[in-house]
Parts: sequence; structure tokens; C-alpha cells
Amino acid sequence: MVKRTSFEGDACPIARSLEALGDWWSLLIIREALFGLRRFGEFQSKLGMAKNILAARLRALADHGILETAPASDGSAYQEYVLTPKGRGTFPILVALRQWSEEFDDHPEGIATILVDRAKGRPVKKLEMRAEDGRLLSPADTALKPRPARRRPSAG
Repeated sequence: MVKRTSFEGDACPIARSLEALGDWWSLLIIREALFGLRRFGEFQSKLGMAKNILAARLRALADHGILETAPASDGSAYQEYVLTPKGRGTFPILVALRQWSEEFDDHPEGIATILVDRAKGRPVKKLEMRAEDGRLLSPADTALKPRPARRRPSAG
């Protein structure tokens, strides 16, 4: 059996993000939370996940501060799962994954929905990476460089 490596302390921000976001089930849970699902039973019904897997993923998302539990909004004894600001910050990630699939999927005609601006009903424009001066960037236009060291406060 291969033990999974933790990326929690990894220097790469992509690896660290994957540690927090988890697997594809976690991303689908976040997707549904972004569209308003809040209860365990709603997630289970919509995603068709086994209850033990769903419980583990919800717990991990809460442990990473992506979801938090709150008393049910209807006053019942149930708990609901609510996206935190960190959780809502995943929206561009999910849009990027969606747009990548829409562009490169082998059978795009099988994609049942399009993402639209609720106010205008028009499709959402493709995400773009731009430089500070507004230039459109490709991977060839970018590079990684070391983060500047933090300045230590002087003693005295």
C-alpha cells in the first residue's frame, strides 16, 4: 500500500492548494456549495456519494477552513455547511476548470450547461491572465523567481 504524501508544508503553492482542496469529490462538493447546497443530505443526493466518503470530505474541507458548520437556517436541529471566504475564493478555480473542459473536452456537446452572468443572461467571458500593465500573458511570458526574504525587525 502506498502512503499518500502530504503537501501541507510544500514550497509549491499549487501543491499546497491541492492539499487543502483534496480530491475531485471535494471540488464537486465546493461546486455545489457555490450553487447553494448546505445540508449533508442535499450533497449526498445531488452527488450520489457514499455517506462515509461525503462525511470525510466535508470534515476535511471544514478542517482546511473552506467550509464551516452553522446551525440550520430553518431553526431545526441540523447543521449546515457554509462556504467561508476561503471557500468562496475557489470560484475562479472552478470556472477555470470548467472553461478548460469546455475548450478541450473530447465531447463538448455532452456538457449540459453554460455559465452565464445572472444579471444579463450572457455567457461568462473566458478567464485570462494579464500582466500588471494589462498585457495578455501566456505560459512563455511568465517565470518563477524566489520570494523576497522577509525583513526582520531590528532589535533595540
